[in-house]
Amino acid sequence: MIWQRPDGRSPAQLRPIRFEKDFTRFANSSVLTRCGDTQVLCTVTIEPGVPRFLANQGSGWLTAEYRMLPGATPQRQSREFMKLSGRTQEIQRLIGRSLRAALDLKALGERTILIDADVLQADAGTRTTSITGGFVALALAIEKLVQTGELEQSPICRQVAAVSVGLFEGEPYLDLNYPEDVAADIDFNVVMSDGLDILELQGTAEAGSFNRTELNRILDMAESGIQELVAAQKQAIYGVNNGY
Repeated sequence: MIWQRPDGRSPAQLRPIRFEKDFTRFANSSVLTRCGDTQVLCTVTIEPGVPRFLANQGSGWLTAEYRMLPGATPQRQSREFMKLSGRTQEIQRLIGRSLRAALDLKALGERTILIDADVLQADAGTRTTSITGGFVALALAIEKLVQTGELEQSPICRQVAAVSVGLFEGEPYLDLNYPEDVAADIDFNVVMSDGLDILELQGTAEAGSFNRTELNRILDMAESGIQELVAAQKQAIYGVNNGY
């Protein structure tokens, strides 16, 4: 039986993605990222200094925080205060690792970049949307430092984006929404650079297992989605489809 997508998309079709820049006033940069019905506000704060373990090494740092607002889902989510859930900790570490991979930390100098990803509305793909939108916010914040002369050149060395792929009866489907995320036999989150180098894979067999051939098909599908996301990021950052 062929899986019928709830929103009528083809198997290799992304949800519509939009980046609304300068959504808030006071952060170094802010981007409201809409991926279908998922909405994540990505803000960037850049502070002087680095964590103690990096002190006096001439290297910068990037870290991330992720939260889901109480009204982001049909049933209200309680706010997380001092004790974060394992899911929240895992997601914010993923966002941090992924976006650190975009930077030459030595070229950044002794500065700390904080990425805040706040989910306003969740329809699956909140972590991938946070990474894809977080990169746009990061690039815009870095661009401001270059324009003001605080940095001589951009420390961004690669573009980073992320997408989900699910398997239904052995067939791959790109960019799952919530009904698909729940129903998928296999669920993958894939983080890649603009050169299609793999930065991180998170894959789970929700039902049964998967083989190497199916994994290759998942990665092929992810590559096609990443290429589209990279183009959308460039359009949002520069207004034209050029690269670094």
